Amino acid sequence: MGNGTEKMSIANCPVTATIDAIGGKWKPLILYFLKERPHRFGELTRRIDGATKKVLTEHLRELELAEIVERTVYERTPPQRVEYSLSAYGETLRPVLNLMCDWGLAHRARETRRAEATTRLAREPTPAPNSAAAQARG
Repeated sequence: MGNGTEKMSIANCPVTATIDAIGGKWKPLILYFLKERPHRFGELTRRIDGATKKVLTEHLRELELAEIVERTVYERTPPQRVEYSLSAYGETLRPVLNLMCDWGLAHRARETRRAEATTRLAREPTPAPNSAAAQARG
């Protein structure tokens, strides 16, 4: 971090690097659930509404390649059981994910309050123009 006067490209921005690693349509949801506890693939497909198995598999593989998520195969009894969890490196994201969750909840509440205020203002009657001022103009 500098003195606020340095120039930076998108490629060098640390926030961009973080979003590139954990961003996308389904990665935030995957990480949200994995920060709770390890999940089997079927659990993730049930909990993540709208994600196809194909896309979920692609995102899990990307997170695995980035060493953020760990895939563990248990071959003790058929059928084979596969479980996904945060890797040791992925665990370093836990504080970031917790802060993002807190910020997101606060932001959602703020946006709800703003929308309610806007709706309330839109319903209030517009005051009639000052008759003396209207006569002076007319």
